[in-house]
Amino acid sequence: MYIQEKVNPILEALVTAVLLERPEDPSHFMLKWLCEQTKSIDGPGPEQGQAKLAVDDIVTVRAEILRLKERKSELLDLRGKTDNASVKTDVKTDADDKTDADNKSEGEFSSSEEEDDAPDMPLPPPPHSRGPRQSVSAEAYGCWNVKAEFKAPVFEKTDEQKARIEKCIAPSFMFNSLQKEDMNTVLMAFKERRTDAGESIITAGDDGECMFLIEEGKVDCFKNIDGVDKLVKTCISGDVFGELALLYNCPRAATVKTTEASILWELDRNTFNNIVKDAAAKKRDTYTDFLKKVPLLENVEPYELMTIADALKMDIVEGQGVEIIKQGDQGDKFFIVMEGVCVAKKAFVEGQEPQTVMTHKVGDYFGELALIHNEKRAATVCTSSATTKVLYVDRKTFKRVMGPMEDILRREAKRYEAAPGGKDSVI
Repeated sequence: MYIQEKVNPILEALVTAVLLERPEDPSHFMLKWLCEQTKSIDGPGPEQGQAKLAVDDIVTVRAEILRLKERKSELLDLRGKTDNASVKTDVKTDADDKTDADNKSEGEFSSSEEEDDAPDMPLPPPPHSRGPRQSVSAEAYGCWNVKAEFKAPVFEKTDEQKARIEKCIAPSFMFNSLQKEDMNTVLMAFKERRTDAGESIITAGDDGECMFLIEEGKVDCFKNIDGVDKLVKTCISGDVFGELALLYNCPRAATVKTTEASILWELDRNTFNNIVKDAAAKKRDTYTDFLKKVPLLENVEPYELMTIADALKMDIVEGQGVEIIKQGDQGDKFFIVMEGVCVAKKAFVEGQEPQTVMTHKVGDYFGELALIHNEKRAATVCTSSATTKVLYVDRKTFKRVMGPMEDILRREAKRYEAAPGGKDSVI
């Protein structure tokens, strides 16, 4: 109850703000946003109105706590009359004592009373209305959230249609973690929807039952800001929209309308949750656990680690001696060895037999400096094991998620100086 009424509204508003702004440094943006939302109770000037709301909220919450305590006392008295006298003493816990003490401090609250096993506890009143609903619904766990057997819907498509859909969703972190079989299931579950210009596809505040992929056309996203519907984003062919309501199980954050006749592909909530969402979560957990063991990332914050994990893609290479990058090519990817061994070879003179200059084992990375300095590859990296798994990100994603670490990467470049080819071995 505390999560639903207190925490989720803040998280939903914060996530919406972050996704609308897409800041280079999300952590700093979120900290600044939270500070701006936190108003002093005694704040002077234009903040007094918001301060008064804060005071009213505190008074309301305290009154509700007092009412629940009184109700608890009544129930305990009733229980004492029908049971032995020791029951009342037994149910008085240390947590209750701590709650009583904490509530004497200004502005501090405790929800420990909610944890007491009191029979017939009345339901709390609905939360204070602040206008349109802005909460992220918390899903029930345990016996209330046992997944039923799921079977995805099937809408027949041509191979050409499936290829177009797959090409559109492939860059998305939500879909690039799907195995081949799951990807085919998702492709068949997409339902075609043709729309006219000016048609409303999503309305802010509605429950999210599906997400959309744009094959042809254009849509505009509007959000009500200070009572005015403002255009916050335009989505074009290849873009996905409506996925946030499914990812976070929250109401629609914006209204979406077509600006021209469009061809959309619609994916239902159940397929998304059972296949796409689960696969993305498993991928994030697997990659995050692995990245924690990479020396380069050992001091990275958990949030940043998850951001990197979401951006990574995997390439499985079978056989030894297979080239991953080639000397002289333009550098466009950064790699981390997840399984197997790779060797870096360099030809110091054109036509000369390449020499091994470095070995990359699990947790090692390569290809970073060619992206930082926008240089061509100075060496060739080949597989040296029967099966090799490498994680990689492209140039654009590297700059976005690894940008804050460029100084560390530059400093760590000294490892190349110890290689047989010295600095010229940078790849």
